[in-house]
Amino acid sequence: MAAQSITEDSLKEKIRETLKATHVEVTDMSGGCGQAFTSTIVSPEFAGKNSLKRHRLVNAALKDEIAVIHAWSAKCQTPEEWDKEKAATGGHDGPPLDGTVGGHVQGTTA
Repeated sequence: MAAQSITEDSLKEKIRETLKATHVEVTDMSGGCGQAFTSTIVSPEFAGKNSLKRHRLVNAALKDEIAVIHAWSAKCQTPEEWDKEKAATGGHDGPPLDGTVGGHVQGTTA
């Protein structure tokens, strides 16, 4: 994977394939240079697993990609948790953008 650039789309595709995700949002927080990503991943594979086990599944699935990027964060939910949160938030379905300015890490360009 190191010879290939890592993009939002390449990460989404890998997550969908390996984790049978029903919903995936990935945002490049580095202004397009592919070094910092945040995500929301909804998968039935997370059922019955605590947060640590969910993140370990994601990290194992993206082992090669995570090794070459600077920052990665994932919000991992089951489809039921996702539906419940969407109902509570009025349908917001993007990844968390906490600590950003306009959806980008401060100091980057986009």
